[in-house]
Amino acid sequence: MKHGPSSESAVPTVTGFSPGFVALGLEAPLLATLETLGYEEPTPIQREAIPPLLAGRDLLGQAATGTGKTAAFALPMLQRLSHAARVRPSALVLVPTRELAIQVGEAVQRYGKELQVSVLPVYGGQAIGPQLHALKRGVDVVVATPGRALDHIRRGTLKLQEVRIVVLDEADEMLDMGFAEDLDAILVGTPKTKQTALFSATIPPRIRAIAHRHLQSPIEITIAKEPVKAGTAPRVQQTAYIVARPHRAAALARVIDVAGANSALVFCRTRLEVDEVTAMLTGRGHRAEAIHGGMSQGQRDRVMQAFKAGQTELLVATDVAARGLDIPQVSHVINYDLPSSAEIYVHRIGRTGRAGREGAAITILDPREQRLLRTIEQHTKARVTVLPIPSVADLRAKQLDRVQAAVEQVLRDAPLDAFKQLVERLSAHPPAEVAAAALKLLVRAQGGERQEQDIPAIPVRQSEFGRPIRDARHSDGRGHGGSSGVGRPQQGKRTVEMARLYIGVGREAGIRPGDLVGAIANEARINSNAIGAIEIEHRFSIVDVPTSMASGIIEVLGRARIKGRRVSVRLFRE
Repeated sequence: MKHGPSSESAVPTVTGFSPGFVALGLEAPLLATLETLGYEEPTPIQREAIPPLLAGRDLLGQAATGTGKTAAFALPMLQRLSHAARVRPSALVLVPTRELAIQVGEAVQRYGKELQVSVLPVYGGQAIGPQLHALKRGVDVVVATPGRALDHIRRGTLKLQEVRIVVLDEADEMLDMGFAEDLDAILVGTPKTKQTALFSATIPPRIRAIAHRHLQSPIEITIAKEPVKAGTAPRVQQTAYIVARPHRAAALARVIDVAGANSALVFCRTRLEVDEVTAMLTGRGHRAEAIHGGMSQGQRDRVMQAFKAGQTELLVATDVAARGLDIPQVSHVINYDLPSSAEIYVHRIGRTGRAGREGAAITILDPREQRLLRTIEQHTKARVTVLPIPSVADLRAKQLDRVQAAVEQVLRDAPLDAFKQLVERLSAHPPAEVAAAALKLLVRAQGGERQEQDIPAIPVRQSEFGRPIRDARHSDGRGHGGSSGVGRPQQGKRTVEMARLYIGVGREAGIRPGDLVGAIANEARINSNAIGAIEIEHRFSIVDVPTSMASGIIEVLGRARIKGRRVSVRLFRE
């Protein structure tokens, strides 16, 4: 890592940097990175957490997924490490899942680019050889799941004697997955002089117990959920599509193509994301324009005039740039990222469905954000319908429907004499073939012959309202496919509906997530990727599995043994 000036030195004033981040005490290298990434202003958790973390204080923070926690701990961690003598590893970040380990590792790598920080994600399900080689070579920051971190500690390949900063991210989820003992075992092997930050969506007694054992006089911060009165959310059709992060851009394009949005506001978190999304949509033939804080007032005015005049279909914006914009007619509001709070969500979707018009609000959802979506449902007292990503067949059918409607409109309204003469010149061909060729040219001009691929489905968790979130097109209650046998979940067109299984064994018997995954995958002979969320309590566990497989899994596990004992298995009831 590069070493900067002492932490007491004044923060340089550099034009172009966000005054919000400068005021938090972040220095030029990190500010430059944030500027490059297009961050416009800090979120509430970043405003509250960064100053005490920069000051070296321990911190206990309550904030939900999607509120900007990663930057809240990564930015001060990187700045503090840049001023310290180099030891490896200098920081350890513990997270519950491999997906989050990869995500956080990539974020820390991006934020630390100017400081030349090396980062290594460490998680199970990955070949251990490359991890051993990287740890032997030396890395500055290790982002790990508890089980794999403990494995390396016991091998002697992950040494924590010199670690200066430890972060526990999504601590409540790590406890739900049965990692409490692993966390204690890891933390007791770190120096007492280290700085520790613990973040959790909830702070139950068991989280406070960990904080009491391992944090020194921590600063406590809570990012409160903004109260939203029932009925304040606009009466618009609200839908969400759950898609893995690598397929998010493709899902956005597919949803926009199928929805036929002609006056839509697309929200992104950062300026960089706004520019990337705008370029992607423009490349697909949409009339899209970007608007964000990095533009001059003249540029913003030009974009807004084009949107209001109907010359632009899609306005891609950050929340900061959209503040105060007077946009009277918006057919769709599309959240490319789920906003960090119910209040911001309500403010966003309130821009459609005005003056008695119908409106639609669409959200592209990361699988890990399903819990935050349910929180928004509770606060707004409104249901968000989760739908499967439209298939290529859905897209083609919708395109043909639009062409048919456009042709019928022209037949009703437009003079066609000049075109009838052209048809007569083509009389050597059957009329139906001439019409079909003309329609093909129209579809081609609208991008309808572009190569498309189906987007993989993602399992859907239970709704907080106590009912499964169903595919609205399949409401017969039987689950997709109607099969009760065990097999692979359907992919592509339909979203996989999930059921919750009660398994009568838990932490008391030493059960860990891997035990349950192994039992279900091996005994029921299904792909472990089909298994959803796992919650391990003291005497029982709850596992999400595809509804179409649930009865078969119950039957098979009822005859099997888990850790040498027979256990009761049934559908979980709240």
